Amino acid sequence: MTLRLRYRTSSNVPVEVEGITPTAVRDKSVAEIQRLEIFQGNVKTSLAEFFDVSGEPADGRMEWEGDLSGVHWIGAGMTEGYVHVIGNAGRHVGSEMAGGEIHVEGDAGDWLGGEMHGGLIHVRGSAGHLVGAAYRGSARGMKGGTILIDGSAGNEIGHRMRRGLLAVGGSVADLAGFNMRAGTIVISGDSGIRHGAGMRRGTLIFLSENAPRLLPTFRRACRCRPTVLAPLFRQLRHLDFPLPGDVLDADFELYNGDMIEGGRGEVLIKA
Repeated sequence: MTLRLRYRTSSNVPVEVEGITPTAVRDKSVAEIQRLEIFQGNVKTSLAEFFDVSGEPADGRMEWEGDLSGVHWIGAGMTEGYVHVIGNAGRHVGSEMAGGEIHVEGDAGDWLGGEMHGGLIHVRGSAGHLVGAAYRGSARGMKGGTILIDGSAGNEIGHRMRRGLLAVGGSVADLAGFNMRAGTIVISGDSGIRHGAGMRRGTLIFLSENAPRLLPTFRRACRCRPTVLAPLFRQLRHLDFPLPGDVLDADFELYNGDMIEGGRGEVLIKA
C-alpha cells in the first residue's frame, strides 16, 4: 500500500520537506510521520500542519498530491523507493538522490535533480533552470542516473555534469552543458545559445530541425551516423520518453569542442 501525503493548504512562504523519503518513513507509523519536522520558510513545523497523511509506508512507495509548486526538496537525498507527484512540484526535486524513481505528473521548478548520483526522475511537464546542475561553488553536477523532461527546460541544464543521461523533449534556453565534464544530454526541441561553453568531455545531442548556433570554439568533424545512438534512443523510448520519429535513421553533424578546454567534447546535430 502507498503512503499518501495530500497538500491541503497553500502558502506564500516556501515549504521545505527535505528528508521525507521512502527510507526515512518506512518503519514509522502514520502518527510518527505526521510529527516529522519540515520547514515553512525558516520556521520549523510538523508535516501534519500542511499535509494529510494516510496509507502504509512499508512498501517504499510515496504519493504527493496537490499544487506543490511552493513545496521544495521532494525526494531529495532518496536512495530507494518510488515517489509519485500528482501535480506541480517546487525546486530541488530529487536533489542529490542516489537511487529509486521520482515521477512528476506536472511541472517541476529549478534545480531538478541537482547533483544527483543515481536513480530516475521523469517529469511529464516542464522544468526550470539548472536541471542536473552543480550547486554554486561545487565542482561537479549530476554524477549519475537519468533525468527525463517531456516538456521544456531553462538555462544551464547539465551545468558541470559528470555522468548520467539528461533528456528534454521540448525546448531549452541557453548554456546547455555549460562546463560539462562527461555524460549525455539529448534535446529534442529548439534551443538558445552558447551550448557546451567550457565543456571538457561528454555528448550534446540536438534533434530539432532548427540547428543551434554553436560557439566559434567548436570545430566540425564530419557527417556520421554513430552506432551508439540507436541503443540510446531505444532506451529512451522504452522509458516512455517522446522522441522524433525519424531519429533512428538520421545522420548527424559532429562537432568537437570546447577547444579552449581541449576539444574532447562532442556535439551531434541532426542533419
